[in-house]
Amino acid sequence: MKIILKYFPSLSELQQEQFAELKPLYEKWNAQINVISRKDIDDFYERHVLHSLAIAKRIQFVDGTVLLDVGTGGGFPGIPLAIMFPNCQFTLVDSIGKKIKVVQEVVKALRLTNVTAMQIRAEELKDTYDFVVSRAVTQMKDFVPWVKGKFKKTSKNDLPNGILYLKGGDLTEELAPFPKAELTDISSYYDEPFFETKKIVYLKG
Repeated sequence: MKIILKYFPSLSELQQEQFAELKPLYEKWNAQINVISRKDIDDFYERHVLHSLAIAKRIQFVDGTVLLDVGTGGGFPGIPLAIMFPNCQFTLVDSIGKKIKVVQEVVKALRLTNVTAMQIRAEELKDTYDFVVSRAVTQMKDFVPWVKGKFKKTSKNDLPNGILYLKGGDLTEELAPFPKAELTDISSYYDEPFFETKKIVYLKG
């Protein structure tokens, strides 16, 4: 937890409690349904929670923002962001039912009233959102068509509505078809070596 407070010192008491509860909850559920690699559980707050919260360094979502987390897996980046932005609405989707079961149980245990988790493919969703967030689910050329047409027409945040995608490594080739994509080095927010090659890709919707 210390690492979260290092970068987000002004968390409320409730937020601190919710973040503190995350690791024991994931340890419990991971023993039954493997949603996080065993080695990553040791670095849980750095590699999962802090990584997810890099999006909160890139943009402070205004109250009432509606977000979709595609391919959420065990609930990242959606759950940490939902704790950070309690007045925003989050829909977390994944095609794998057992992962969504873990997400639903974590959401229930944390009493998060701003999260809906569903087993569904993004393409099947009919709603529109301000932002789509995700963490290295697939190549951008495959991801962008999944969420095409899923953005609200009117923007209310500092950034126009669009995709905020957590990705690592050299993205030159992958982003070649998307010349308007904006890259942010997560290492500009965090000191830890894990983040040296990690980036946030922003693409207007």
